[in-house]
Amino acid sequence: MDYIRNTEDRRAVLMDALADVPLPSVDAERTAALLARCPVAAETPLVASPALAEATGVAEVWVKDERGRMGLGSFKALGAAYVIARDAEAGVAKGRTYVTASAGNHGLSVAAGAQAFGANAVVFLAETVPEAFAERLRAYGAEVRRHGAIYEDAMAGAAECAETEGWALLSDSSWPGYFERPHVLMEGYLALMQEAVAQMAQAPTHIFLQAGVGGLAAACAAYARQAWGDVPRIVVVEPEVAPALFASVVAGGPQITKGPSSEMGRLDCKEPSLIALKGLARDADDYVLISEDEAAMGVDACSVAGLPTTASGGAGVAALLAGAKVQGVLGLDASSRVMLILSEAA
Repeated sequence: MDYIRNTEDRRAVLMDALADVPLPSVDAERTAALLARCPVAAETPLVASPALAEATGVAEVWVKDERGRMGLGSFKALGAAYVIARDAEAGVAKGRTYVTASAGNHGLSVAAGAQAFGANAVVFLAETVPEAFAERLRAYGAEVRRHGAIYEDAMAGAAECAETEGWALLSDSSWPGYFERPHVLMEGYLALMQEAVAQMAQAPTHIFLQAGVGGLAAACAAYARQAWGDVPRIVVVEPEVAPALFASVVAGGPQITKGPSSEMGRLDCKEPSLIALKGLARDADDYVLISEDEAAMGVDACSVAGLPTTASGGAGVAALLAGAKVQGVLGLDASSRVMLILSEAA
């Protein structure tokens, strides 16, 4: 496990470098109002895990279990589908074609949202994404196109297609000139944290948030700060082969990283979302990189605890396990109350 602290100097440098980038929304009420009208939307559980608490030597571990979210098996159901629902409210979704790239569950959210509101979905996948996932997308009516070796290649293909075809690009990342849709998309994730805040009797001392481009982590961190102030220590977790946020914090500005592919496929993103990076520059306390072996240990620990998931879904658990072995690094002790997100089904 590699680790850095988000010092005040690092915060200031990044916030200055990203001065023209919007911060994440904390308007969870707008998301909740729209979800209340959705027949398949339901609160996901927050469950105590004595097994994980014992394994890591902390007082409590609470797991926000997103594996059943809206039948899609992932928190991503709250993102792209929410954007399309907002467009439907404005009367502009029906007949529109939404195009995106996906390393996993984001594409399902686009496809499901398009199907629900009479729109079309085209999803670009890198060569490394399993064909079984492509079939899941097709089952929701999406057209699947293969493009490039990695997620970033697929995203470039989707952006080019949006430009040439006049389609609506719906990415879960953000970059200069592309902020509006990902800002709304991240607002959808606030439902998860709003539920968790209501479900927890006491504020956690630590929150572990896994990150790919960073949208989930930044949205949850922003809402946690609004609800609980400085109380939780917010830890951002990435694969060591895809340290987009970690490297950007070290460098003091957005970085494009390189590395082999990771078993944490949904987190295997080499470039950060700028909205997420700015939000986490303000709200996160620590950044952790975990190895493939550590990720595998997290999967095993989740299974033993009766919470089966993937290497991506259990990355927060993996970081907690790794951090608990190094005394004092993340301030974990026998009194710690830890919150984790189980972000996808096995």
